[in-house]
Amino acid sequence: MSYNTKNYHAQNGDWVVGGKVRIENGGIVEGMPQIANQPNTTTENLVADFNTLLTNLKTAGYMVADSSGS
Repeated sequence: MSYNTKNYHAQNGDWVVGGKVRIENGGIVEGMPQIANQPNTTTENLVADFNTLLTNLKTAGYMVADSSGS
């Protein structure tokens, strides 16, 4: 029986992760970009603040950007 690993080191130097990544308690991830701080808000500013948060997540690459057709 053969085994095909989901996680491997590619020839170009990249790590390819096809399985789960579990970070143990106390573990850290280095090199991840941080997004801007989103301060607490009042009810009056909630929509604007939430839209700013969505924009920050998209800009940082944590959320898929809006399609150009909408």
